[in-house]
Amino acid sequence: MAKFKSKISIGLVLFLAIILGGMFIKLLYDGTWSVSVLIFCQILFIAHLFLTTFYIVENEKLHVKSGFLINILIDIQQIKKISETNTIMSAPAVSFDRLEILYNKFDTVVISPKEKMQFIEAIKKINPLVEVKLKNKTLVT
Repeated sequence: MAKFKSKISIGLVLFLAIILGGMFIKLLYDGTWSVSVLIFCQILFIAHLFLTTFYIVENEKLHVKSGFLINILIDIQQIKKISETNTIMSAPAVSFDRLEILYNKFDTVVISPKEKMQFIEAIKKINPLVEVKLKNKTLVT
């Protein structure tokens, strides 16, 4: 079993901290307690997602987990291609340095493993036919 934590983008953390933190402080200052509680719950929920987003390669399966919302199980033999992407599409990835995985016929998932190359190697060890495209290069092993 290989477990890969999600890479965390400092830019994303700062953006969310400024927006949500600023709103939270302003609401506290204005004495708007009920809305402050809602914003605080959002902050806790986002922190939970950041801390519980990971990917496990085990028994020819890729398990993508993000909090209690996302729990995807992918047969590694069905993975066709892994390519780098910087999409801002909502995904179980807490970084903008992402990998898009194409599996089955048209299914995709976008993830952001901290150890990108080790993750790719773990997948290729199980399914050597996976095509890997990294920024203007194609990895063929």
